[in-house]
Amino acid sequence: MPVWKDLSGCYEKREGEGSMRILIADDEIEIRKVLRLLLENAGHSIVEASDGVCAVEAVRQDREIDLCIMDIMMPNMSGIEATKKIREFSAVPVLFLTARSLESDKEQAYSGGGDDYLVKPFSSRELLMKVEALTRRYTSYSAKESAGEVIRLWGGVLLMPETREVTKNGVTIDVREKEMDILIYLAKNRGKVVSAPELYESVWGEMPLQSSGNTITVHILTLRRKLEEDPSSPKIIRTVWGKGYQID
Repeated sequence: MPVWKDLSGCYEKREGEGSMRILIADDEIEIRKVLRLLLENAGHSIVEASDGVCAVEAVRQDREIDLCIMDIMMPNMSGIEATKKIREFSAVPVLFLTARSLESDKEQAYSGGGDDYLVKPFSSRELLMKVEALTRRYTSYSAKESAGEVIRLWGGVLLMPETREVTKNGVTIDVREKEMDILIYLAKNRGKVVSAPELYESVWGEMPLQSSGNTITVHILTLRRKLEEDPSSPKIIRTVWGKGYQID
């Protein structure tokens, strides 16, 4: 089977006739070998990365990757940090592999943008079932994405204005009517600071009153709680002090 390396030599592609392209990111070459053989035997093509930095670069350059299997403890950049970077531009599902099984470790993995979690040692059957479940969910989501305009926001958040849907890392978020109107208006005016009076008039269709600013503030805070990784330090809907709100 031919092996191609990108120009930097950072990661390897092993092209096969696989139905899915899967990235294996692990600093231990023997683990990558075992996973590669298992997944190739299941009919998939493989991309390999030896650390988190290379994993991010692989996903950035190869938009055909359907799933990332990511070790958490890696040199240069951990799997969790790599996933956070990937979430800035891709919603591809991430399955974490780790030797740790504490609840706090799982919480850290999920909050970092992971979709599922597998503790070493694991059975080949369990791995393949998780791979199938994650790719099935992502394929369903991708079909929905192709149905209309998709606005990609920070941290794996996608906004589909036509269907009035919001997903975060492939999971649908419950966003209420006015919250959705605000999000769509800000996204459509991406890069522009929108004042609270303008936002109120555009969404509610009424002249803003003195209390309108409080109404906008409450809705923005609710959106941040639903969408942001850290609502106290928002990266999707920024406050431009004294001027209004902005989505970059």
